[in-house]
Amino acid sequence: MWATRSLLERGHSVVALDVGGDGHRLPLALDSEQRAAVVHVQGDITDLDALQRVLAEHEITKVIHLAALQVPFVRADPALGARVNVLGTVNVLEAVRRHEGIGAVVYASSIAAYGAAGTLAAGDQPGTLYGVQKRDNEGTALRYCEDYGVSSIGLRPHTVYGPGRDQGLTSAPTVAMVAAAAGRAYRIPFGGSAQLQYTPDVGAAFARAAELAYSGASVHDIGGPVVAMADLAGMIDGGLVSAADDPLPFPSGVDGSSFAALVSGDLFRAVADGVADGMERFRSLLAEGLVHAPE
Repeated sequence: MWATRSLLERGHSVVALDVGGDGHRLPLALDSEQRAAVVHVQGDITDLDALQRVLAEHEITKVIHLAALQVPFVRADPALGARVNVLGTVNVLEAVRRHEGIGAVVYASSIAAYGAAGTLAAGDQPGTLYGVQKRDNEGTALRYCEDYGVSSIGLRPHTVYGPGRDQGLTSAPTVAMVAAAAGRAYRIPFGGSAQLQYTPDVGAAFARAAELAYSGASVHDIGGPVVAMADLAGMIDGGLVSAADDPLPFPSGVDGSSFAALVSGDLFRAVADGVADGMERFRSLLAEGLVHAPE
């Protein structure tokens, strides 16, 4: 939704394909005029024919692929996770291959693609099925470029926080913000440090990448400030929010310089600024009933 907002603000028309089709998260980021400007299409990326129809009927020229099932959902249903995360990505690339005039596919990989030792080496495997699937997608995108000429840019977010980040292993900082905005206590279930990226900034990152006239297949860590979870808890509300001790099963931070070079700049704000903005937004969203405090 933040990528949608960034695209609209940059003067682009947007067609949103979603399995739910109702755009229920869009009010968290878009005003009524912006929401009215989005064309909604209900569809499933596991359906290649449906993807091809959308590309043709709406004369799509750029594709941003964000659809995925995240860590807990893949763990609960590995077969469905593979259909959405792996087959879905193949379908996106294949649909683009079959249509002329579409630029580089911009897709979301993940920090979870890194192994426990903090590398992408073949012997350093990811610690989750989700991470295995994301690493597979990176290889698939490379093959589609080399075998079929389909260009792509993969972006690896780390710990995205802010309005709209309500699912997945690393959504806990966002849940902590909502809880604190509602006056409730919350414990972030992991510790250590993490590279924190505010949702509007991540949306802008995908939008900026999609605007590029790019040929090839590359994957980029997107950067951002690295902050200890204990320090983040204090920024949110030290009296209500705390953090566990055990770190996440992937690197606490990675080098985002290749992405900064790609888009000619660092897009990520300081965490204290993101938290302040996010807390203000969450208080308003709670009052409007658009988000709900965790149990």
